[in-house]
Amino acid sequence: MDFNNLEYEICHDCDRGLCKQAIGRQDRQLNTYDWLADIPGNAMSTDLVEVQFKHTRKGYYHNVNHLELKKGDIVAVEANPGHDIGVVTLTGRLVKMQLKKANIKSPDDIKRIYRLARPVDLEKYNEAKSREHATMIESREIAKKLGLQMKIGDVEYQGDCNKAIFYYIADERVDFRQLIKVLAETFHVRIEMKQIGARQEAGRIGGTGPCGRELCCATWMKNFVSVSTNSARFQDISLNPQKLAGMCAKLKCCLNYEVDSYVEAGRKLPSKEVILQTQDADYHLFKTDILAGLVTYSTDKNIAANLETITAERAKEIIELNRNGEKPLSLQDDGTLKETRKTVDLLANENITRFDKAKKKRKQGNKNKQKAAAANDKQQSQQPAPRKDEQRNDGQRQQRTERQAPRAERQREKGENQGERQGERKAGQQRPAQERDGQPRGGQRRQPGRQQRNQQPRNDQQQDAKE
Repeated sequence: MDFNNLEYEICHDCDRGLCKQAIGRQDRQLNTYDWLADIPGNAMSTDLVEVQFKHTRKGYYHNVNHLELKKGDIVAVEANPGHDIGVVTLTGRLVKMQLKKANIKSPDDIKRIYRLARPVDLEKYNEAKSREHATMIESREIAKKLGLQMKIGDVEYQGDCNKAIFYYIADERVDFRQLIKVLAETFHVRIEMKQIGARQEAGRIGGTGPCGRELCCATWMKNFVSVSTNSARFQDISLNPQKLAGMCAKLKCCLNYEVDSYVEAGRKLPSKEVILQTQDADYHLFKTDILAGLVTYSTDKNIAANLETITAERAKEIIELNRNGEKPLSLQDDGTLKETRKTVDLLANENITRFDKAKKKRKQGNKNKQKAAAANDKQQSQQPAPRKDEQRNDGQRQQRTERQAPRAERQREKGENQGERQGERKAGQQRPAQERDGQPRGGQRRQPGRQQRNQQPRNDQQQDAKE
């Protein structure tokens, strides 16, 4: 066999190594993995086909025209009234198994497939989908005006725009007869109301859970089972409402996945009220590892003290010994005392006085500073005190500086007065002769003024001499 010329086909979009026709997840919600897709004659074994519509709504139809359909084809199917547009999600033998899960028993519930979708059908379908969001917003306002205690969570138009399905959530029964009349008059389509729960709404919207995966109700879960807090108790999970609640504000559905395994494993563990008695001490149950089959006991009932972990079989053996009036030496399987761990001394190999040298240096530096400061104080104290003559000279100097300030001001005033007088003289010389003839001689009248001006500097000198 020539292996060099073989043609290989790369498998993709499949985690299990089968052919690409199986399509493990695709882009549809509640998708079923077709593990019989590569078996010859699987698609021709039955004419039943599973078709999916918006979000999680599915339907089952007969392929009466014997069309060659495969997963992902867009088809036009029978509806009441008109037709609807959906996507083929499953063909072959697995469709019969899906019918059993959906509890569809009447053959009248199974309608037929008309044809593969045409471009005209897709145009109408896209037009219908574009109206859904605006219709939902407007319908919520109408329900609020009518005072109905309900929430319209989603709206789905049929492929031919002849019908609209309104999905709503309500805690109590709602009389929406008036609402249907108003919606029919507003949107001019046939109205159908469907009530869904919080889990169904989360599945229709979709999302990512705290585990990092897509929501189970949006990917594979169809039937919802009631979940109680007992499931969390059996698995020894803390009863924290924020952690136990899912995206729908209800208890997570995954709490029921492993509860049976935990219940079965919990039956092999000893009771919590039983006290194990040994020659060493009495032990109380502190915590359990259910799946591993390990139990941890403490010598104190309320706090963790002298914890010892043993297997569930060893705990039952000690319980039987205590019933017979016997007390083992310890909880260990061989009956020996548990070795006490020695405390680790971090400073065992270190010198205790390793930090003393640095302290001594700091102390010596402080002492040197103190000595220098004392020496400066002593020098200042040994200096001779200033004499009285020097103090007197200093006082006289201060007085002189104080006197010089008013003297400068006086000289400035003298200069200003002299300037004014010179201006008056010039003005007097320019007067006409007639005015000067009728007036007395200015020399005799100004003579006393001159004497006063000559006496002013002398008086200033006398004052300075007195001071």
